[in-house]
Amino acid sequence: MPEYEFVDVYVPRGVPRKEATRLLTDHAEYGNWEIDRLALYRDGSRRVRLRRRIIRQVRATW
Repeated sequence: MPEYEFVDVYVPRGVPRKEATRLLTDHAEYGNWEIDRLALYRDGSRRVRLRRRIIRQVRATW
């Protein structure tokens, strides 16, 4: 089963949708993050949980 690391990103309510999309796209392209969960609150703010896979190198034993 793969292991993941998580980061929570809070987007305040005054940020337009286009800017929020750009922010998340930058995280995805440059940090290899993907959206795990997204919560849209009544006041218009968003909380996004991003995840990326932890790649562990297996030691070769001879």
